[in-house]
Amino acid sequence: MEQAHFDTLETREPEVREHAQMAALSRQVAHAQSHAPYFAELLGHVDARAVGTREALARLPVTRKSELTARQRLAPPLGGLNATPIGGLRHLFRSPGPIHEPDGHAGDWWRVARAMFAAGFRSGELVYNTFSYHFTPAGMMMETGAHQLGCCVFPAGVGQTESQVEALASLQPSAYAGTPSFLKLLIERGAEMDLRCASLTKALVSGEACPPPLRAWLHDHGITARQMYGTADVGLIAYETDGGDGWVVDEGVLVEIVEPGGTKPMPEGETGEVVVTVLGNGDYPLIRFGTGDLSAIVADSAQRASPCGRTNIRLKGWLGRADQTTKVKGMFVYPGQVAEVVRRHPEIRAARLVVTGTVGADVMTLHCDATREDAALATAIGTSIREVMRLRGEVAFVPAGSLPQDGRTIEDARRYD
Repeated sequence: MEQAHFDTLETREPEVREHAQMAALSRQVAHAQSHAPYFAELLGHVDARAVGTREALARLPVTRKSELTARQRLAPPLGGLNATPIGGLRHLFRSPGPIHEPDGHAGDWWRVARAMFAAGFRSGELVYNTFSYHFTPAGMMMETGAHQLGCCVFPAGVGQTESQVEALASLQPSAYAGTPSFLKLLIERGAEMDLRCASLTKALVSGEACPPPLRAWLHDHGITARQMYGTADVGLIAYETDGGDGWVVDEGVLVEIVEPGGTKPMPEGETGEVVVTVLGNGDYPLIRFGTGDLSAIVADSAQRASPCGRTNIRLKGWLGRADQTTKVKGMFVYPGQVAEVVRRHPEIRAARLVVTGTVGADVMTLHCDATREDAALATAIGTSIREVMRLRGEVAFVPAGSLPQDGRTIEDARRYD
């Protein structure tokens, strides 16, 4: 009989899980205080032995992802949040922001194997991994998770669509890891090239939303897609299962839903910011890390197991951003990056980045109120967008004073239906 769950942790009684995680929480706080300079200062007044309840955890300060760029500039490269010295880590990555992220030597350091197993990945299969291996850790996150399961990985990365279609046709992988929109693009291009890949039957997708129409389209092409929610900083946070009753929270983290921009936990079922505490990661012991993402806990999920048999709490999925940060083609774009582009061009009086289109077909346009409007300036601004955001963007000049005076730098105007 095939194993139904990744391990026995997933089906623990909630009381057993809570007892084990609270003990791990106290140890993690003590470890962070002793080994990570940032947490030694931030939590210097805290008795780690007393942080053994969710109420005690909720009294600790929140460190937000949006703060990391400034902190890392003050104390490069990781802002003092790392407990393992740089020489003891395996990799350092750099995501837009810029934000640096570490990778330790432990197998499946980001704990992605659990989500892959729930998506149907099994030992001996070939995983076609289209997440980037360049600068950002997404490709490595998926690779190490697949290796933990005993899978072989083809490191496809991004781009080179026609070559990827040819590789899919010749390698005949059974599993895909990447964004759902790129998977759709590969299937469509394969049909155009008469190089279909019928071997793909399962996919673990992340980096962007996978709306129901896209999921149904993939299903019609023989592929069951499951979503994974994680970040480069904390690894896996939650994942989809066959149960279809929310995203099951990973066993290696504590998740709180707090008031956006604040520290107080929200009532169960209400939308707030996802705040994560990582348990057992001695290299990068993030405590109350504010992701900037919005979600909510599925009502009664702490008392009611998912139909798949997993007993941890569940999230309602990704419900947006608590700040103006947004994702474009799987990459975070920050208000500070817009400000940097404006700083490079004194001709710009005001600017607003507007993201339109649909998920996977994003169009990013910087609307500029400028002292002059000519092709040379538009080209220069476009170059700055590529350099700062590592994405291509359009430039549109708008009449003086026409931009909304609402304090927003980034507007997400995409359709998610």
